[in-house]
Amino acid sequence: MVDLLKETKDWCEKYDIIPARSKGQNFLIDESVYHKIVTTADLRPDDIVLEVGPGFGFLTEQLAKRVKQVIAVELDDKLAEILKERLTAEKIENVEIVNEDILEVRSEKLEVRSNEYKIVANLPYNISSRFLRQFLGSDQLRPKMMVLMLQKEVAARVAAKPGEMSLLAVSVQFFCQPEIISLVPKTAFWPAPEVDSAIMKLEVRSKESEAKSVKLEGGNEKDFFRLVKIGFSARRKKLLNNLAAGYRIGKPEALAAVLAAGLSENVRPQDLSVADWIKLFKISEFKF
Repeated sequence: MVDLLKETKDWCEKYDIIPARSKGQNFLIDESVYHKIVTTADLRPDDIVLEVGPGFGFLTEQLAKRVKQVIAVELDDKLAEILKERLTAEKIENVEIVNEDILEVRSEKLEVRSNEYKIVANLPYNISSRFLRQFLGSDQLRPKMMVLMLQKEVAARVAAKPGEMSLLAVSVQFFCQPEIISLVPKTAFWPAPEVDSAIMKLEVRSKESEAKSVKLEGGNEKDFFRLVKIGFSARRKKLLNNLAAGYRIGKPEALAAVLAAGLSENVRPQDLSVADWIKLFKISEFKF
């Protein structure tokens, strides 16, 4: 078995790298976790995979052996240089390294087609929510599947059920079905982060299934998410109060929409499923 901790420390020493907490540089050093990520991604020889935060390339190598192409996006200049060196030494030629910030890189530079590629990422904790919204909310960037390493608490929020829903949960579950595959202890990383992590699989809904389940027929996604944001503007307040304040309408109008959607007068935003929000939107879109 490869000693990934030793190899990671050796590379850090060679290139004078001090892991930066601000960049989320907690390097995964558990080979069994890499294996779990690879098997969860259900890789095929014709797959194109966008890997975010490849680090020293331990996962990159495993991906490259199994798929048509890997696009590895690495923010850190030194890590991008190391990755290039390692891949060259291993004669791996189907990896394109993009040395940029994944949240700022132009979509055309990634050369991926919506719903035709997969994302595998060990995300820095401080960008995970923005990353999810950015890639799921874009018609140009939306993948067909994501396998992500997330902070355990973030993964739980993404996979929340009615009663514990949030704006993040609705934003993700509108586009895909999230599943927590396994928990990953902090000891699987070096340096160890302060919290445990989780491997999460997000199966993006196909256009066909979307039409049958959560498609906004004749609706507008931008207006839908405006409704959801207004609904969550004060999470602990009654939904009807948030709607009345956010849309500047009377409480009787807000109550009428809530009741017409089959919801309780006292319902709070965290109690609604994605389907409930869609029902409310279809009823209320011409009223608010």
